Amino acid sequence: MPKELRMSVLIASSNEKFDQVLLSLLPTNEFGPVDVVNSAGAARRRLDNISYDLLIVNAPLKDERGANLAVDIASETGIGVLLFLDAAIYDEISAKAEEYGVLTLSKPTSKAIVSQSLKLICATRQRLKKMEVKAQSFEEKIEEIKLVNRAKLLLMEKEDMDENSAHRFLEKLAMNSRSTKRKIAEEIIAKYKE
Repeated sequence: MPKELRMSVLIASSNEKFDQVLLSLLPTNEFGPVDVVNSAGAARRRLDNISYDLLIVNAPLKDERGANLAVDIASETGIGVLLFLDAAIYDEISAKAEEYGVLTLSKPTSKAIVSQSLKLICATRQRLKKMEVKAQSFEEKIEEIKLVNRAKLLLMEKEDMDENSAHRFLEKLAMNSRSTKRKIAEEIIAKYKE
């Protein structure tokens, strides 16, 4: 798998044996970097500073049950979240966590189920990444439209142009200067701010 398609992973777990088994299921050609922390607090601090594709929580953690961390991160970000729960509390917590898009697994489980779950969460994360790129592109386009419209309004006010003339003026300036309409609009806005 190309490096740019590798999934970065943060594991929040206070069980070293679990960590070792899980790490063996995360081949370096598909996952990396992979970081491990042992508490929700450490995970939150790490997530404040580093962007990860996946968060794997092995509940309970040293400082909380782990479900709150999983739900908070899933509801606030596009990170794929996998939550491991003890069988005794699985039914109680899984339904609530799944409402927020958290994939849950009951412990104990098999390596095969964990591998399948990782493939599912990776596929879902890849789709989300593509949607995030599209959303970013739309946001940039909307911002460009707003800037161009603002520049046209300024031209209409300050240069006594009608809308069509202002639009043609912007397009012609962009074409003649081999620049984008956005850059020309920003220059016009800056000119009239002075």
